[in-house]
Amino acid sequence: MKIAVLKDAGGDEARVAATPDTVKGYVSSGHSVTVTKGAGSAADFADTEYKEAGASIATSNKTAVKGADLVLSITGGTQTLLKDLKKGAGITGLVNPTDNPNYAKACAKAGVTAYALEYIPRISRAQSMDVLSSQSNLSGYRSVVEGASIYGRAFPMMMTAAGTVAPAKVFIMGAGVAGLQAIATARRLGAVTTATDVRPAAKEQVASLGAKFIAVENDEFKEAETAGGYAKQMSAEYQKLQAELTASHISKQDIVVTTALIPGRPAPKLIDKKMLASMRPGSVIVDLAVERGGNCEGAKAGEIVTTKNGVKIVGYLNWPSRMASDASNMFARNLKNLLPLVTGEDGSYQPDWDDEIIQGCALTRDGQVVHPRLTGEA
Repeated sequence: MKIAVLKDAGGDEARVAATPDTVKGYVSSGHSVTVTKGAGSAADFADTEYKEAGASIATSNKTAVKGADLVLSITGGTQTLLKDLKKGAGITGLVNPTDNPNYAKACAKAGVTAYALEYIPRISRAQSMDVLSSQSNLSGYRSVVEGASIYGRAFPMMMTAAGTVAPAKVFIMGAGVAGLQAIATARRLGAVTTATDVRPAAKEQVASLGAKFIAVENDEFKEAETAGGYAKQMSAEYQKLQAELTASHISKQDIVVTTALIPGRPAPKLIDKKMLASMRPGSVIVDLAVERGGNCEGAKAGEIVTTKNGVKIVGYLNWPSRMASDASNMFARNLKNLLPLVTGEDGSYQPDWDDEIIQGCALTRDGQVVHPRLTGEA
């Protein structure tokens, strides 16, 4: 199989879909690999490292994909580039298919099979391929580190001859993969850490990390998780009760990290102007959901906003790219684990269409858009 690795770097994207280590594994398995020049430079992987791993270097993405059976990328490339792929080829990426349905249509028109990595099923067998989890893990860690830097005060309690420095109070809103890592990081740094989530299972997870769980635990709360492990959309009544509890708690916090995202929907608003006004000057809110509208009122994508009372709202985009080398390593390993499902016994490109993981993430097949979420069958 001929594999091409795109240069996705640009704007706020610094990751690459294959590292020299995974390329070496592909080559040792008998595949040929072509990497676009500079594809890994933003993640600190030099072209010479890819050459040493056995890859050839192409001058452009267009050149790299020529004749390729499978194209590895972070974002799925551009719709213009799809025209340069041969019919029947596959391409991977975080392509945001719900918000960008034209991408799947363009892939179908080009006869290309698109694999949306965000649609990989959340089942035990697919954990090693779960790109969303691997990247969210890093986002959660980085959010606390960045928040601590912007906060500008100490995290742990410090007892000195000049007096005692009180520990920072950190509140994590949403205890999914990113939230749990944020909790663990805040605890390691010595902060007094609390967390909330609408999923009942999160309570035990939060407690296991040494944080205190904050939530309205009524009957609706007990049923607030989908079969896929995501949080359900809560009723207006529950949201009001939770907002009242949050408002009383948030006024005492130094750093708040919001992580609440529901696939395919705008991010729920968790922090309003009244809550912001109750917080102390110098407090920091890190909004990890800003790409989908944000959990915090007033958050702006790609910016740090300072409110009238001195609260800083951090709206950075693409958190994994702020740790591009580690993020690329994890992303690349996820893809390497997915590769056997699109590889035949003879090493050729042959997607296993009977496999539920391929069925779950393939958007197109044989010139048609086939994913239920895009065809209206889901």
